[in-house]
Amino acid sequence: MAEQKLLEVRDLRVSFFTPVGEVKAVGGISYDLDYGEVMGIVGESGSGKSVEAYSIMGILESPGRVTGGSVSFEGQDLFSFSPRDMEKIRGSRISMIFQNPMESLNPVYTIGNQLMGVYRQHNPAVTVARSRERALEMLRLVGITNPERRMRQYPHEFSGGMRQRVMIALGLICEPQLLIADEPTTALDVTIQAQILELMKAVQEKTRMAVIFITHNLAVIAEICDTVSVMYGGHIVEQGTAGDIFYRSVHPYTQGLLRSMPRIDEKQGERLIPIEGSPINMLNPNPGCPFAPRCDRCMRVCLTRFPPRRLIGEKHRVYCWLSQARTEGAGHE
Repeated sequence: MAEQKLLEVRDLRVSFFTPVGEVKAVGGISYDLDYGEVMGIVGESGSGKSVEAYSIMGILESPGRVTGGSVSFEGQDLFSFSPRDMEKIRGSRISMIFQNPMESLNPVYTIGNQLMGVYRQHNPAVTVARSRERALEMLRLVGITNPERRMRQYPHEFSGGMRQRVMIALGLICEPQLLIADEPTTALDVTIQAQILELMKAVQEKTRMAVIFITHNLAVIAEICDTVSVMYGGHIVEQGTAGDIFYRSVHPYTQGLLRSMPRIDEKQGERLIPIEGSPINMLNPNPGCPFAPRCDRCMRVCLTRFPPRRLIGEKHRVYCWLSQARTEGAGHE
């Protein structure tokens, strides 16, 4: 009998029904997440990364709607839960860090009130004193100095990096089994970005929670993730360990992302190679591989049929007709 995974996503499909037509934001993605695993979801803006996360959390707003598939958390189908049941899970067993802390924190409540409020919402029996003690613990955990004073301050009195540390504290205060981090370092400068990544890595190692880290930055993925799913046009095009993706990538889109990323070992004067073409039109996508119109190795079949999954290694999977032709031609299964 297969071991139960913490999270199992199967053929998840999400669309936005707009006046001009249906936008298929997520076109049928599948993956598993183990207990304690850190998985990165990487792809350019509009690839469906955040929409997929909002669907898991049950916070997808209209006109968005899940149109197919399932999401199981510890063997329970999240889509079968009532809104009330999801409120109990959201924030306690599954938490999320959003990419803009200034918009996510309530400007009219102190940091202490917000931390204590989240903790007491999911632990109604605890005293005010205990919730305050827990809030102080979390501020210390995320590296905020003088937490007693900071508890009385408002979000506008914090820097961007400090606000993001508060967001991490809010996400962790109820000790979730799964944390979804949606581009948590995007609005921060490089130095603060590195500090937040180090903090998240240290906290994850200490708590052993699972993390889904959503970003468009491959350097961030290399720093923190065990496994990686590469998304383009609402589809996962390649999955594998961090080593598979960075050193043994197969899909032309993954290879294009890597070529366009600055490297510390590049020769002086060496130019980055951009991915040519325009992003996919999600209102009218072609029936084949979503990357086909921009792929310099596109074949006729790529435009008309979506490629099946191909197993390259133990955890390395790719959706690409080119890999099919190569592996089948070499005599693989």
